[in-house]
Amino acid sequence: MAYVNTTNAPSFADRYHAVMSAIATRRKQNRVYRATFNELSALSNRELADLGMARSQIRSIALETGRDAA
Repeated sequence: MAYVNTTNAPSFADRYHAVMSAIATRRKQNRVYRATFNELSALSNRELADLGMARSQIRSIALETGRDAA
Protein backbone atom coordinates (compact mmCIF):
# COMPACT_ATOMS: atom_id res chain seq x y z
CA MET A 1 0.00 0.00 0.00
CA ALA A 2 1.38 3.35 -1.04
CA TYR A 3 1.05 6.42 1.10
CA VAL A 4 1.47 9.87 -0.34
CA ASN A 5 1.81 12.85 1.91
CA THR A 6 1.18 16.10 0.10
CA THR A 7 1.28 19.41 1.80
CA ASN A 8 0.06 22.54 0.21
CA ALA A 9 2.49 24.87 1.90
CA PRO A 10 2.58 28.25 0.19
CA SER A 11 5.58 28.86 -1.99
CA PHE A 12 7.98 31.73 -1.50
CA ALA A 13 6.34 33.57 -4.40
CA ASP A 14 2.91 33.18 -2.79
CA ARG A 15 4.15 34.49 0.55
CA TYR A 16 5.98 37.38 -1.14
CA HIS A 17 2.84 38.31 -3.06
CA ALA A 18 0.77 38.20 0.15
CA VAL A 19 3.22 40.49 1.96
CA MET A 20 3.38 42.95 -0.91
CA SER A 21 -0.41 42.97 -1.16
CA ALA A 22 -0.70 43.65 2.57
CA ILE A 23 1.77 46.53 2.29
CA ALA A 24 -0.14 48.04 -0.64
CA THR A 25 -3.40 47.77 1.29
CA ARG A 26 -1.93 49.47 4.36
CA ARG A 27 -0.49 52.28 2.23
CA LYS A 28 -3.87 52.86 0.61
CA GLN A 29 -5.60 52.86 4.00
CA ASN A 30 -3.04 55.32 5.36
CA ARG A 31 -3.51 57.68 2.39
CA VAL A 32 -7.28 57.67 2.88
CA TYR A 33 -6.86 58.21 6.64
CA ARG A 34 -4.50 61.19 6.17
CA ALA A 35 -6.70 62.79 3.49
CA THR A 36 -9.83 62.42 5.62
CA PHE A 37 -8.06 63.66 8.74
CA ASN A 38 -6.61 66.70 6.98
CA GLU A 39 -9.89 67.64 5.29
CA LEU A 40 -11.92 67.36 8.48
CA SER A 41 -9.28 69.21 10.50
CA ALA A 42 -9.47 72.11 8.06
CA LEU A 43 -13.18 72.63 8.81
CA SER A 44 -14.31 75.09 11.44
CA ASN A 45 -16.19 73.96 14.54
CA ARG A 46 -19.40 75.36 13.05
CA GLU A 47 -18.93 73.41 9.80
CA LEU A 48 -18.24 70.24 11.79
CA ALA A 49 -21.40 70.84 13.85
CA ASP A 50 -23.39 71.21 10.61
CA LEU A 51 -22.14 67.75 9.65
CA GLY A 52 -23.15 66.41 13.05
CA MET A 53 -19.70 65.76 14.43
CA ALA A 54 -17.36 67.24 16.99
CA ARG A 55 -13.68 68.00 16.60
CA SER A 56 -12.89 65.21 19.08
CA GLN A 57 -14.36 62.67 16.64
CA ILE A 58 -12.12 63.51 13.71
CA ARG A 59 -9.47 60.88 14.49
CA SER A 60 -11.95 58.03 14.97
CA ILE A 61 -13.88 58.97 11.83
CA ALA A 62 -10.67 59.11 9.81
CA LEU A 63 -9.54 55.74 11.20
CA GLU A 64 -12.86 54.13 10.33
CA THR A 65 -12.79 55.60 6.83
CA GLY A 66 -9.24 54.35 6.32
CA ARG A 67 -10.14 50.85 7.46
CA ASP A 68 -13.09 50.76 5.07
CA ALA A 69 -10.86 51.78 2.15
CA ALA A 70 -9.48 48.29 1.72
